[in-house]
Amino acid sequence: MRECVKMDADGTPALHGYRMPAEWEPHSQCWIGWPERPDNWRDNAVHGQSVFAKVAYAISKFEPVTVCASAAQWTNARNQLPPNIRVIEMSMNDSWFRDTGPTFVVRDIKSILGGPEQKVAGIDWNFNSYGGIEEGCYTDWSFDLLLARKILAVEKVPRFPHSMILEGGSIHVDGEGTCLTTEECLLNKNRNPHLTKEQIEDELKAYLGVQKVIWLPHGLFGDDDTNGHIDNMCCFVKPGVVLLSWTDDVSDPQYERSLKAISVLSNAIDAKGRKLEIIKLHVPGPLYMTDEEAAGLIQDGEAKPRPPGTRLAASYLNFYIANGGIITPQFGDQKWDDEAVRVLSSAFPDHEVVRVEGAREIALGGGNIHCITQQQPAAL
Repeated sequence: MRECVKMDADGTPALHGYRMPAEWEPHSQCWIGWPERPDNWRDNAVHGQSVFAKVAYAISKFEPVTVCASAAQWTNARNQLPPNIRVIEMSMNDSWFRDTGPTFVVRDIKSILGGPEQKVAGIDWNFNSYGGIEEGCYTDWSFDLLLARKILAVEKVPRFPHSMILEGGSIHVDGEGTCLTTEECLLNKNRNPHLTKEQIEDELKAYLGVQKVIWLPHGLFGDDDTNGHIDNMCCFVKPGVVLLSWTDDVSDPQYERSLKAISVLSNAIDAKGRKLEIIKLHVPGPLYMTDEEAAGLIQDGEAKPRPPGTRLAASYLNFYIANGGIITPQFGDQKWDDEAVRVLSSAFPDHEVVRVEGAREIALGGGNIHCITQQQPAAL
């Protein structure tokens, strides 16, 4: 008899046997938003849209892609994207689907025929624009609050709502019970000041189905928009192996952050009792917003100011793992662009590493390829 779960599920995902799968586990599709706000994407988002289209096209070679665009932008998005990419209308305040879309979880069960089967559900976290009215990135996030619910309704999968403020880019899992995150973000008082570190950890365990949380002190230097999301700083390659943003420049503030992260990671034990292997992935640059780039923004007080000279939170770690592909940002810094491809090709020998040129445009908006994508696991 087919299992029936109401859209707003009771209890926690872990209570129902769900877990957050690793990003390299099979996907049914990828979700991407479509940028348009002129105070965050220069020149009315013309350049940003071009790179978003490149990312969507690259991913579509490996798995289905759905792009969500506002009513005003639907025709524009449809015209810029190939026919095999689905484009649907959806309102949003900005296009960071890693953070505002659902966190998908899976449950392994036996099918009616006795074989293995995987059910998919989604967590709908709370969101406050990365810090609320005083410290967030934009002043109105009412549409973003509804994104996860809408996506889950479109896909007709159960929804686990949560009142805790959490963005998807602030967590990373190995699929075997271990979660990576940063104190800089999750313990920031502009997120959940009423919760202690232990209480936040308990919620991660209950909703992600993990048993161990490894806390790095900081995220990437310059990642002020997100208060140091983990997805610019560190991620799993496979259980027991992590990639870490690194710099050889001891004068760069990132150097100290990376050293502190290595200290934590080298002493950490994952949920299965393993010591972690650390692979260093050098950052580009450093890169800074130019006068021309800043001049292309309409800065009217509705979003966080982006003055010229702002250091970009640029990291090669902000890639997307597709079904058989690694979609990686390229920043026009040839030495480190090439080095990133070499390191990623070695770390993921069974994946094709695909370069997306011009990813600086996404960094100008405050993130990169991982930040604008959200994988939906396959229902096996």
